[in-house]
Amino acid sequence: MTNTFRNKVAIVTGATSGIGRATAIAFAQAGAKVAIAGRREAEGAAVVREIEQAGGEALFVRTDVAREADVAALVAKTVERFGRLDFAFNNAGVLLDAGPVTDATEDLFTRTFGINVGGVLWGMKHQIPAILKSGGGAIVNCSSVLGLIAVPNVAVYNASKFAVIGLTKTAALEFSAQGVRVNAVCPAVIETDMTSGMRAEGPSQDALRAMHPIGRFGKAEEVAAAVLYLCSPGASFTTGIALPVDGGLTAQ
Repeated sequence: MTNTFRNKVAIVTGATSGIGRATAIAFAQAGAKVAIAGRREAEGAAVVREIEQAGGEALFVRTDVAREADVAALVAKTVERFGRLDFAFNNAGVLLDAGPVTDATEDLFTRTFGINVGGVLWGMKHQIPAILKSGGGAIVNCSSVLGLIAVPNVAVYNASKFAVIGLTKTAALEFSAQGVRVNAVCPAVIETDMTSGMRAEGPSQDALRAMHPIGRFGKAEEVAAAVLYLCSPGASFTTGIALPVDGGLTAQ
């Protein structure tokens, strides 16, 4: 454990697995108290246990980020338990597309934007006032390389991740002068459950890996490290950016 974020409090949404879980654990290892938000109670409790067994403090709050009331309750319960809020990583997201834009449905749009965009919007709406009361802090939103470039057959997901960057930049303009920095991370293909299908062995996996000039897929811990950097004093002059964590994919 380090003391980088000692006496600080962080919220991580979508923290029951993948990038969110890795980031919650990284915050705790850096000394922060962490609110674990997600819909799966067993997995959330497991993350809390792992943090507590390592000497940290954590709280699980069952949260559907598409529901503003759930997000408001998450922030309220976090402040009630830990007394403040300094950081938030709005990470919860879904990838549901599997065809051209002409196959898009109302349900696909509603579910994708409700979680990917609504979760970020409701998160910042309720996190920013709490962070301001703590004297300032930082928010990181999880976009994607598909918020920077477009690919076929995931139009709704593409649009939602572009929207996350738009929300990030707008909030940064509105609140950075008041002490709340807002940035986004844009991961490429990361080794998580969400990408397991597309990473299945075979020629398609080889082609997908070849899109990353670094020669491999990313790890959840590498995205977590980027999130913690953006929340750290070392990034105190950094706000409103969309940081690729992509092995060089968008550099081509």
